[in-house]
Amino acid sequence: MKRMLIGLFVAGAFAAVSGRAYANDSWITTKAKLALLTTDGIHVSAPNVDTVEGKVTLHGKVESAAEKTKAAETVQKIDGVKSVDNLLQVVPHEQKKMVDANDSVIKDGVKAALKASATLKDVDVASVNKGVVLLSGKTTNLAEKLLAVETAYKVKGVHRVASEIETPEM
Repeated sequence: MKRMLIGLFVAGAFAAVSGRAYANDSWITTKAKLALLTTDGIHVSAPNVDTVEGKVTLHGKVESAAEKTKAAETVQKIDGVKSVDNLLQVVPHEQKKMVDANDSVIKDGVKAALKASATLKDVDVASVNKGVVLLSGKTTNLAEKLLAVETAYKVKGVHRVASEIETPEM
């Protein structure tokens, strides 16, 4: 009986630690994506962040080697990050085929995209200036904040997203 109780205790402790590690990796991934999408001087196209036991891998495209370096340095500063494997590709701006949309069209597009998500009902577009979208409002958690930023980024003409969204987890 004593061995069984010790075994259950050890199994429970292991499960708690494993769950915490998973939650930390998920939190790091979310924070890293937010950092990549909202930091001045970094313009990442289709950022993909994978985190395993604090080791972060970055995927996506940036416009310069300086942006690639800044992205890795920014993510490295996040609590819990042990290392960063920077697989971002440098694709110069001249090679991208982007069509600029005017700010009012972008603002309408972002508002419509946010409105389409029931969980983002308290997020709004504060302003748009030369394709830079500023989001405001509140979300109930960090994952919803990331969803709002990612949703805005998907709108044609958006070059960057800044966030003043309030979240209890931050």
